Amino acid sequence: MKKTGISKESKIKDTGVILLFVLPALIPLIIFWIYPIICSMWISFTNWDFMTPEYKFVFLNNYISLFKDKRFYEALLNTGIFTIGTMVPTILGGLLLALLLQKNFKGNGFFKFILFSPWITPSVAISIVWTWIFQPEDGIANMILGFFHLPALKWMSSSQTAMISVIIVTVWKSLGYAMIFYLTALQRVSHELYEASSMDGAGKWRQFKDMTLPLISPTTFFLMIITMVNSLQAYDQIQILTQGGPSGSTSTLLYMYYQLGFEEFNMGKATAVAVIMILITVILSFIQFFASKKWVHY
Repeated sequence: MKKTGISKESKIKDTGVILLFVLPALIPLIIFWIYPIICSMWISFTNWDFMTPEYKFVFLNNYISLFKDKRFYEALLNTGIFTIGTMVPTILGGLLLALLLQKNFKGNGFFKFILFSPWITPSVAISIVWTWIFQPEDGIANMILGFFHLPALKWMSSSQTAMISVIIVTVWKSLGYAMIFYLTALQRVSHELYEASSMDGAGKWRQFKDMTLPLISPTTFFLMIITMVNSLQAYDQIQILTQGGPSGSTSTLLYMYYQLGFEEFNMGKATAVAVIMILITVILSFIQFFASKKWVHY
């Protein structure tokens, strides 16, 4: 009997066809992502000043200098505070808004548009508006506090409240984005499951805790990763609102990269910061991915 199966030539042909379709997407990936990362890693081992073509290979000196720099640890701490401070309210707030707007009522679409519009508005424009809102003397934020007989805050002018100011702006911009994803996730939950659980005597809170949260957990996991990455890459609002101050209280790793590279012209040390940010992002993504297997229900 003759053996049936796929011949070696057929496998090679199929592999060639697959590569042919993958190549258009692979070329930009290599040019605009993999190649720049390799170049950045190389620059991090040099003393290039960004202004002249000459440079020397200094091996690990930039990393050693970075780990001895007090500003690096302050920026690392600020990055952690900013990431957690934006991720948690964005996810909780987006879910709450989605629960409020999942039912059809008059003006539902208008409210969705209003809440989502900050996400599609440039961060620079949003940050400029919020600088007026946070003005200590005549800003709207302190007017609202005064209406409730609360003391006025210095907001961006104080190291105690500057980070809170940046977090508020970032969360306000991201809430609509999280809301849209949660609305889609909630629509995919079968109403028959709720009806069946109601017949078994389950209340609204139990349905939400035991059914809704597990079923939308993949969306929560996705938003955690996206929000974390966006927080690590935040720059516009920090530059417009606080310029990393006061006293470095809002200087994150990305802003430290900007200062080292484009203010101090120490591009070698700056790209060392960028490489560390990439490593942090990769590590956190792997941790979240493997941890998600214990609580994400598909």
